[in-house]
Amino acid sequence: MHSRDGIRLHAEVFGPEDGYPIVLVHGITCAIRVWTNQIADLSRHYRVIAYDHRGHGRSEVPLRRGSYSLDHLAADLDSVLEATLAPGERAVIAGHSMGGIAISSWAERHPERVSERADGVALINTTSGDLLHNVQWLRVPRPLAGFRVNTAGKVLRTFGSVPLPRGIHGPNRKFVSMLAVGRDADPAVTDLVYELFTETPAIGRGGWARALVDGIGARQFIGLENLVVPTVVIGSQHDRLLPLKSARRIADGVPNLAQLVELPGGHCSILEYPDEVNRHLRLLADSVSAQRRRISS
Repeated sequence: MHSRDGIRLHAEVFGPEDGYPIVLVHGITCAIRVWTNQIADLSRHYRVIAYDHRGHGRSEVPLRRGSYSLDHLAADLDSVLEATLAPGERAVIAGHSMGGIAISSWAERHPERVSERADGVALINTTSGDLLHNVQWLRVPRPLAGFRVNTAGKVLRTFGSVPLPRGIHGPNRKFVSMLAVGRDADPAVTDLVYELFTETPAIGRGGWARALVDGIGARQFIGLENLVVPTVVIGSQHDRLLPLKSARRIADGVPNLAQLVELPGGHCSILEYPDEVNRHLRLLADSVSAQRRRISS
């Protein structure tokens, strides 16, 4: 399939053809296989649709800096929904980290599409804005908060966009691990997260890092008022990148909160606590699909 501006997007569909659809939207420097645990579990009963963001996985890597923005994030999601859902079909749409930002950006920019394509939404370890004020991996005294924001922005832009020189994988892996997973995470989870990071082209990493810093870096927020469908918000107690404060802000801002879930662990709850995440996705899918059946009967 292709995006509205012609970028080729890669998507895959798992599970029964007649199954209720769940769409999975991954985070920055990841790819479809970050959802391995969700796909293996949920595809037994649901039709699971997952895609790679532009600049990630098997999707095309735009070379122009202007090809990465919250507008593109929203439009690409809309293109995937249009290509993979039948006319009039609605789904549960779940996004992790930048995937949650994609869903919120889509709802803000395409409000009429929310009720047309979504029965419910799950926002996992994500944020609605003020990204740089909330990061917890760079602690400074309160009077130096402005310095922290500027430094965090520069670090994310730089670390996201530079190629990874050979010989310094140790420090890089430690930094990615600190941001992405909790201290008690299985080493295999850390290995997968870092592997996905290194496999993401520097152009894609940098393009999206700049887009996020520029779009929701400091005192900038995505409007949540159009997310009118039942919304599950999942945050983690030790998420250093998008801490629990971000999840609670979203829960306070969405008009139709179904549940706020607070898990242990770090930023990658879909890998660290997959059974819990899967359980809440199933509950949401079963609830909204049952509601639809009641209305149509």
